[in-house]
Amino acid sequence: MENLAEFRNEPYADFSVPANRQAIEGALRDVRAQFGREYQLRIGGEWIATGDKLHSLNPSNTREVVGIHHKATKELANRAVECAYAFFPEWSRTPAEERVRMLFDAARILRRRKMEFDAWLVYEAGKTWPEAEADVSEAIDFCDYYAREMARLAGPQPVVQLPGEQDEMVYIPLGVGVVIPPWNFPLAILVGMTVASLVTGNTVILKPSSETPTIAAKFAEVLLEAGFPERSFTVLTGSGAAVGDTLVQHPKTRFVSFTGSRDVGLRINELAAKAQPGQVWIKRVIAEMGGKDAIVVDADSDLDKAAEAVLVSAFGYQGQKCSACSRAIVDAKVYDPFLEKLTTKAKTIQVGPSDDPRNYMGPVISASARKSILEYIETGKKEGRVVAGGEPRDGDGYFVAPTIIADVDSKARIFQEEIFGPVLAVTKARDFAHALELANDSEYGLTGAVFSNDPEHLRQAKEQFHVGNLYFNRKCTGAMVGAHPFGGFNMSGTDSKAGGPDYLLLFLQAKSIARKVG
Repeated sequence: MENLAEFRNEPYADFSVPANRQAIEGALRDVRAQFGREYQLRIGGEWIATGDKLHSLNPSNTREVVGIHHKATKELANRAVECAYAFFPEWSRTPAEERVRMLFDAARILRRRKMEFDAWLVYEAGKTWPEAEADVSEAIDFCDYYAREMARLAGPQPVVQLPGEQDEMVYIPLGVGVVIPPWNFPLAILVGMTVASLVTGNTVILKPSSETPTIAAKFAEVLLEAGFPERSFTVLTGSGAAVGDTLVQHPKTRFVSFTGSRDVGLRINELAAKAQPGQVWIKRVIAEMGGKDAIVVDADSDLDKAAEAVLVSAFGYQGQKCSACSRAIVDAKVYDPFLEKLTTKAKTIQVGPSDDPRNYMGPVISASARKSILEYIETGKKEGRVVAGGEPRDGDGYFVAPTIIADVDSKARIFQEEIFGPVLAVTKARDFAHALELANDSEYGLTGAVFSNDPEHLRQAKEQFHVGNLYFNRKCTGAMVGAHPFGGFNMSGTDSKAGGPDYLLLFLQAKSIARKVG
């Protein structure tokens, strides 16, 4: 595993280039031709049809069924754990070099099928072309980056050599892992959590989101083609209440890797913390649980650049990112001109089906999500002043207008609670110190950004703005694997850093070995 090329992020396709535009248009046609296909469960190489089916819909047009998936039962969840547990000894002894090779192969396959996966994300997750392209590119990055990281961790580790001893430390896998990814990055985050578990030698039970199971089924094809054994992983579609709880509580599951809401993450942490009869370890929980992210706009900022960054951060993928800007905190001296620039830009945003490249915003993910978002907007109308949006949009999908609510107090619900939709609260700060105080007035601590040309203010923010990912004079979304290890503080999760040099350690345990010599 020596002489690996230095990691480089996967470049994004430019869809203004005619060849790329033709490629994704062709992929969209090919994927649409597969709508309505049934996907069975696969446990230990055996295909299983339960007859209890989940219909995944196109959120841009809810009359279209993207995929039909057989749902697992509690009994099948238990069988999946037993299967993964039985195969773990064999998989864990597979040389790290082989697992790394498989992961590099998975990256190559994803790269070859990139436009196809873009199309699945457009149709099943409601992502626009650029958002889908970023998602698939990040999935490729996770494969390439974690393969290199495992190669590093499989090599000799720097421990002190005592006289008369040969001392070493090796990293070994944990066991059966439960991977529970979200619907909002249904390829990138799913891939990152899954391949981190597999390349480190763990067996995996992947429970995809019920909103985006087809993308998980398609990624399973990639893993199998790359050489990962059928028994090394199981994709288990089903409800969180039935299948998820069973997996988390099973005495033979060793760790849970989760990305999703705060409430579900806290529940998983609580369930995993209780030792079950026959359990011989303390389960590890790796959780990323959302945010209420703020961009601070200082008095000396370039207001045009700040407004553009807030707009992109708030309304990219319909605000359905845990890193999305949902609070703009603006110095009183520039509050009115900033708000005018932001509002003017927001009113030009085109909303509609995500397969139409003219639309900057597509649909939100589901009827329940739209209902919750609209309820928050109604609350926001009482807590502030709506200056843009504030209503659903017509169409056959789950469309909501980009909404800006100004003059919001820090104690307001829309300032404090994660909405997970295209709703931005704008709040006035007395000065920069007050702006930082408002930015930190949250139970979350995931991402944040500061627009300022004052070096002292940037120094203060670097020291005092309590978030896991802090950005200066740029948007607060778009963390890049390797450059911006991603994960937050407080109720944003367990401080893990996906796409960083210490992430794989969460899926491994260290064993010290000393041998007397001479």
